[in-house]
Amino acid sequence: MISTQLTIYCINPGCNSPINPIGDRVCASCQTPLVHRYLWATGSLSAQITPGTKVADRYGVITRQIWLDTQPGLPPDVPEELPKEVIPYLRLYQERLHLPQAYGFASDGEKDTTDILLLENVPIDETGNIYPTIVEAWEQATAVRQVYWLWQILQLWTPLSELGLSRSLLVVDNLRVQGWCVRLLELYQTSEDEKLSLKNLGECWQFWVASAKTSVAKGLQNIVQDMCETEIELDDVATQLNGLLLASAAELPLVLKVAGSTDIGPIMAQNEDACYPNTLNDLDDPLLSHLSIVCDGIGGHEGGEVASRLAVQSVKLQIRALLAEITEQAVLISPELLQEQLEASLRVVNNVICARNNEQKRQGKERMATTIVMALQVPQRVHTSTGWQSNNTHELYLANVGDSRAYWITRNYCQLLTVDDDVATREVRFAKSLYRKALIRTDATALTQALGTRNAESLRLKIQRFIVEEDGILLLCSDGLSDNNRVEQYWQDYAIPVLKGQMTVEDAVHNWINLANEKNGRDNTSVVLTYCRVSPEYLVPVTPALPEEIIEAEIQEEQEEQEELISFTESSQTLLDLDLDLDLDLDLDLDLDLNTSEESVTSPEIPPTLITKPNRGKHLVMLGGMLALLVGGTSLGLFAWWQINPQGFQQMCRQIPQKVQQLCPPSN
Repeated sequence: MISTQLTIYCINPGCNSPINPIGDRVCASCQTPLVHRYLWATGSLSAQITPGTKVADRYGVITRQIWLDTQPGLPPDVPEELPKEVIPYLRLYQERLHLPQAYGFASDGEKDTTDILLLENVPIDETGNIYPTIVEAWEQATAVRQVYWLWQILQLWTPLSELGLSRSLLVVDNLRVQGWCVRLLELYQTSEDEKLSLKNLGECWQFWVASAKTSVAKGLQNIVQDMCETEIELDDVATQLNGLLLASAAELPLVLKVAGSTDIGPIMAQNEDACYPNTLNDLDDPLLSHLSIVCDGIGGHEGGEVASRLAVQSVKLQIRALLAEITEQAVLISPELLQEQLEASLRVVNNVICARNNEQKRQGKERMATTIVMALQVPQRVHTSTGWQSNNTHELYLANVGDSRAYWITRNYCQLLTVDDDVATREVRFAKSLYRKALIRTDATALTQALGTRNAESLRLKIQRFIVEEDGILLLCSDGLSDNNRVEQYWQDYAIPVLKGQMTVEDAVHNWINLANEKNGRDNTSVVLTYCRVSPEYLVPVTPALPEEIIEAEIQEEQEEQEELISFTESSQTLLDLDLDLDLDLDLDLDLDLNTSEESVTSPEIPPTLITKPNRGKHLVMLGGMLALLVGGTSLGLFAWWQINPQGFQQMCRQIPQKVQQLCPPSN
């Protein structure tokens, strides 16, 4: 270890003069953006190392346990056999929005000492300052944010408890907040003699709740009292906390502005991306303020384009009916039920594309598919904490399959909300490799799942629920933009002007696409931005009722109020299992290049299909027809297919059970 003036190296391997002063944004020699990767050094040993020291001739000690990798272009040291302490970080990779990732190991140079585990994706800002603890930020937080922080901690309780890590949520100094988001510094193993329960969590919360904002204080105190004094179940706590969260969020105004576009790119012969909305149309669609979608088709020579557009149109039809159903509900629909509905919708989209592949007898790399990232803002009615009825609970649901991404951007930070479905991620989830080492693989970015490659049962889906409680921009994009970390590098230049009112959302979309074409330029690019405004000076808009024509089948009335909630019934599984005969009237001459192979993995999950995005084909095919199946409870039923292909729809209806046939519209 040596003490020295710190500098940082450019990540461009071809740079002639890679050494730069810390704090510079770009390399003075080659103009490549500099990466300031701050790490958290775990363990008591690291806490004893003096700031200003350089460890392993690479890591600069900024402050106590906060280190800077001065050579971020080099892979960190990782032992061949992964230590036991690192495995939980890998298993919990899907929770990376809240939890740190294992980066590598560093030796302090002394003999007979254990290497220090370094963590990345930690609650440290771009200048090396650690984010505040919940305790430090609590009193300045809004009422909805206070409840939201507790909700996030509760959602982490189960996955951490399953790995014996629940103590991580009880160490106050370990719980940091980046705006709305709760983030942990590191993971703490619960000792074998400790039997931690919700009572321990409630006791931890007691001190915070005592100084909660007036509008939520009583509700939080009742919840914490139940946790401390009764054997309340986690689901019951979640239900109470969710009701309080939505009631407090609904106090805020909410104004949404959405714009999107897709671009072929500078070198591609055709555009296999699709998005909603698109600047060319969709301007008068009632879904515009609620739904955003980006799809990146795979398959080449027309196939990928068909898959991506079919996915967008199918999702739109299903969401129209889902939102119409939500407006009919007399009580709040739980996050779990809405997540189930969105999962079912994605499985239907998958089966629609898969059925087209099967109908065309496409195998292996000939099968068309698509990635998807979609966001749905759900406008439920709720009585607020102060007693008036609001038309919007500020819920935002997010789903992704493949490597299309979602980011949340404010004036102060840019947060990646999604996790890519690729080989590198798979290696981490299965505890085979640290992420940085997995990225070195030649197939690191090959997709492990996409919509349409196989039956829906093979999909591994995660639907996330967020609460919009601050001004920000939700950015959805295909990898034409996100490749090479362009969003992380340029968000301040391209998003903050929108937040300051200096640029329209539409202009920002085109600017992002121009950036992608200039800096990446090898692929199609799709970008959809949703500018979310909750500033008090904006009035709460009345959520417009969706047009009645989207409700094409009778909605069966339930006998009891609780049965009004959407739930899965026989209709859901029947539709998912159908061997669909899709007559989309498409004149297709498909020549796909979908690289499909399977790699055996020791896991109860179905081995993923590896999907390599190919060079694009030359022909443009317009989608001449479209199919969407709507699944959910009997109250959702079937809509819309008969409008496109009534004969095929009626044939399908005759194949399903009598109980479900009553949901089919009558034949003419």
